[in-house]
Amino acid sequence: MEDIWQAVLDEIQIEVSKPTYLTFFQNTYLISLENDIATIGAPTYITAQYIEKRYYALIKKSLDKKVNKNVSLIFSTATREQKLEKDIGPLFTPMPTIEKRTPRPERVRVDYTFATFAVSESNQLAYTAGLTVAGAPGGIYNPLFIYGTVGVGKTHLMCAIANKVLEVKSDAKILYLTTEEFTNEVVESIKENATNKLRKKFRNVDVLLLDDIQFLTGKEKVQEELFHTFNTLIDKGGQIIFTSDRPPSEIRKIESRLASRFEGGLTVDVAPPDFELRAAITLIKSEKHHIPLSTDIAKIIAEHVQDARALEGFLLRLSAALVRATSKDVSKELVLSLLQGAKKRTQVASPDAVVEAVCNYYNIKTTQIKGSKRDASLVRARHVCMYLLKEQGLTLVEIGNLLGGRDHTTVMHGVEKIEFLIQNNEEKNGEIVSIKRVVESATRI
Repeated sequence: MEDIWQAVLDEIQIEVSKPTYLTFFQNTYLISLENDIATIGAPTYITAQYIEKRYYALIKKSLDKKVNKNVSLIFSTATREQKLEKDIGPLFTPMPTIEKRTPRPERVRVDYTFATFAVSESNQLAYTAGLTVAGAPGGIYNPLFIYGTVGVGKTHLMCAIANKVLEVKSDAKILYLTTEEFTNEVVESIKENATNKLRKKFRNVDVLLLDDIQFLTGKEKVQEELFHTFNTLIDKGGQIIFTSDRPPSEIRKIESRLASRFEGGLTVDVAPPDFELRAAITLIKSEKHHIPLSTDIAKIIAEHVQDARALEGFLLRLSAALVRATSKDVSKELVLSLLQGAKKRTQVASPDAVVEAVCNYYNIKTTQIKGSKRDASLVRARHVCMYLLKEQGLTLVEIGNLLGGRDHTTVMHGVEKIEFLIQNNEEKNGEIVSIKRVVESATRI
């Protein structure tokens, strides 16, 4: 069946555009072919729905020709292994065993996989390089240096690599952190005279992922620690992956020996998403948020929203609108109304007013919310502040600078935390609404 399906894919690849093939067909498979019924598997429901609606005739024509039969197609998200277990079933029920699991790496999001990473010409090289690295960590592309502006998918790709490595080797030691966190740990270890503990943590991993490497600029001690960590991991066969908002050659105040290490592997850029890619991202993320979105509606959204992260923000607003609406169907009128509302919406409060409102609500000082302490109450208030500032139209970089010089990935992580709580915790949602009212009333006064 694998040979038959590969022959079908080879033919489809000629008929459709490259971005369409990579995004929707590359990860499909033939689960079964019985009684002239072909069951085709896809990694997600939206992928299965999309290819069934748009390409049923094309797939059927090719498959009929390969098997010399008139077949009917069924599209599914089940894997071949799941179907086999369902059809055959176990001969007996084994005794339950306690499996010792390696703790999941922090920051590696479960939903950021290669299957949910939409591909087009703007990110194809980075995608291919990521797959290669995930398949053979510590191999030819070491380090892998990924650069691009905010919101183009660098973090998604890093998480996808980590998830793929864990899929193959569940006990792989993976460490993923931002350069700000790496810097803080180095500074703390020097302060506490615990550099040996730090080195043990960083130099005994299979994969090290370091986000926003451009923030190493001018930090000599941190660069020195990274240089030695780099050499140790390379010698041990460990994989290193960096992301940055610029190529290595444009990062200033970096030691020449470290800069040469950055350029010693493969450097790939991720360009902003084109229209086709934005439409594909919209479809993929709509499934994540359980929004029944048609391809035509996804295209309308992609025409108006340029940034990949802004796409998810719009889908969150659409999801909230559907909760309030009497009909759960996503109409063109509803989408256009929300898009128009987003266009008209302007910043209604100063950043300082937002920070002050959050601090007053949680009874903390502005110096604390902008400081480095990570008490649970301070972290929560900081995340809420990041979320509200993002709603006011500030960029991630602007928010990071306002809140003590934090990098944009830290801000993004905070915003995502609050977005998740808003959807899943009614009490926390109430907190956000209360603070918003305070901000709005202060603005009116």
